[in-house]
Amino acid sequence: AALAKHRGSLNLDGLTKLSDMAAKALAKHRGNLRLGGVTELSASAIEALAKHQGYLNLDSLTNLSDKAAEALAKHRGELDLDGLTDLSDKAIEALAKHQGDLCLFGLAKLSDKAAEAFSEHEWHLRLGGLTELSDKAAGALATQQGDLSFSGLTELSDKAVAALAKHKGGLNFGGLIELSDKAAEMLAKHQGELGLFGLTKLSDTAAEALAKHQGKLYLYSLTALSPRGARALIKHGNVDLDDDAIDLKALSKRCE
Repeated sequence: AALAKHRGSLNLDGLTKLSDMAAKALAKHRGNLRLGGVTELSASAIEALAKHQGYLNLDSLTNLSDKAAEALAKHRGELDLDGLTDLSDKAIEALAKHQGDLCLFGLAKLSDKAAEAFSEHEWHLRLGGLTELSDKAAGALATQQGDLSFSGLTELSDKAVAALAKHKGGLNFGGLIELSDKAAEMLAKHQGELGLFGLTKLSDTAAEALAKHQGKLYLYSLTALSPRGARALIKHGNVDLDDDAIDLKALSKRCE
């Protein structure tokens, strides 16, 4: 009860268990609440914590029933459930209604039905654990209204890229280390922030395509680029990269 009155962020990651009474008390806390060490919660504890307003970290939970998902969906604020490796379509349908950023890095797969449910979500959806995404699922997620983050995807079909390029909101990829010229042309049509954080190289054609992208462009891992490619990216005007790896202005002045 005393900790619940604490003002500001509250880090209780050292706790592995949480009683119903403690959950009810902590639910009154205003500010970031980290319970990253708790591996299990009763239905009553989850219902209580769902009333907490603000960032809530429960990333050590490995199981979440459909009923518990429905309860947590009522929480308002960023919700971190990175420890979950599997969720039923019904649970995902419930969580899609959650009002706030949703972190589900533990999910390795997503059914087309689940992706369709997530299309209703309106905040940042982080699906960093996905290693594959069907064309149909990509099309469904593209209609989601918030930002989308995929750090585990290492490849996507052209059809999936074309679908995601239509997404209205930030689009982040951390696992793609290569990008075809065709994929670059499609992603250039995306409107909003575009993060290609894992990309290490770009062809001249791809760089010239991405230069037409409208919105901030993140290329933190880019290390291989020609002077022609550098001149193209400079025209974009809003590219964020590792200056220690590539100096666009200096590179653009070099001879081919």
